[in-house]
Amino acid sequence: MYTASDLRKGLKIVLDGQPYIVSDFEFSKPGKGQALYRCKLKNMVTGYTMDRTYRSGDKFEPANLDELHMQFLYKDAEGFHFMDTVKFDQVALSEEQVGDAKNFLKENMEVDVLFFDGNPISISLPIFVELLVTWAEPGIKGDTATGATKPVTLETGHVIQVPLFIEQGEILKIDTRTGQYVERVKK
Repeated sequence: MYTASDLRKGLKIVLDGQPYIVSDFEFSKPGKGQALYRCKLKNMVTGYTMDRTYRSGDKFEPANLDELHMQFLYKDAEGFHFMDTVKFDQVALSEEQVGDAKNFLKENMEVDVLFFDGNPISISLPIFVELLVTWAEPGIKGDTATGATKPVTLETGHVIQVPLFIEQGEILKIDTRTGQYVERVKK
């Protein structure tokens, strides 16, 4: 069990049967009375954020979380399917659970799947992924002085802004945290 004095940013706890992560934390000690711990908590299943204040005697249950390295297999009407690379067990996550990661997810990609009490709740992508440009408008000569960009479509169907010199058929390195173009990958 955790006490209120154990609270810190990044700590994972269970409230009302749901896993939460402490996303912000502030300690204050008024002149009289107990110390106060103000926290911003994010629900790891729904993404809902709430503010709570706790006193020094409050206790919390640690979240029973596991992270498994898995391989993305395919997407169908049931959701996104992943396979454990060691035991070969398969799990499916809904589009809401996968979130924006779906924009950078391609078949056979290795990801980390987060489980709460044996149920998958979210995935973590590698920081950088390499994706093929399947469609790009031709760049116009003379427009490069302003650092102009153009939209391109990646093999996952996601559209991002890139410099004008990027062409169809090139492989790009994308930062999955921001969703932005980093560089071209040399062939």
